[in-house]
Amino acid sequence: MSVRISAMSVLPPVRRDRVIAQLPQCFRKEAAIHTKNDFNNKVKTACQEQRTGTVGFKISKVIVVGDLAVGKTCLINRWDTAGQERFKCIASTYYRGAQVVIIVFDVNDIASLGHARQWLEDALKENDPTAVQLFLVGTKKDLSSPAQYSQIEQDALKLANEIQAEYWAVSSLTGENVREFFFRVASLAFETNVLAELEKSGSRQIGDVVRINSNSNNLYAASKKKQSNCCQ
Repeated sequence: MSVRISAMSVLPPVRRDRVIAQLPQCFRKEAAIHTKNDFNNKVKTACQEQRTGTVGFKISKVIVVGDLAVGKTCLINRWDTAGQERFKCIASTYYRGAQVVIIVFDVNDIASLGHARQWLEDALKENDPTAVQLFLVGTKKDLSSPAQYSQIEQDALKLANEIQAEYWAVSSLTGENVREFFFRVASLAFETNVLAELEKSGSRQIGDVVRINSNSNNLYAASKKKQSNCCQ
């Protein structure tokens, strides 16, 4: 799955349901790498000054992995391959170059949570672990009683902390937390990309344009005047 992320105020007009005015908050602070309440000040300034350059058009690769039938396709409303054995031969291509890894498990199936670590190991074989944002997502929350969910959530929170992932619980059937989750993913991925561009650019600001100025309206004619007469 690929997510196109755009900077608000940089690409007008934009649909209101795609505007992210403030950083969406995490689901549980006990298992969240980023617990800040707003976007990084450098990112906010770059967006306000329209200095995000091509970052606003950047596509972040997001891969979704997990056991078969845990609800990956319902979550993203798109067919995927990672949970099916017959597609293992193309797994490396599917994994490679991911900026975000979403590991999905069924909150009603403790075994699917137990397999999450293996899915993560497979995905990280093709990626730099330090450059990937991780999310552990429990699905089918609507099918779980409060007591059942509370029990598996403790195990999920523990695993999320161990693998340095942000934990979420959602219901694709009711839509509970789905919108909030994907807005959170998009926001953090966009912020990471802008910060990376700012670090790479050094003294050059994102969005800077190199301009060539000349007193002459005809640059070609001006260039010929500067040439030596010895070759004529």
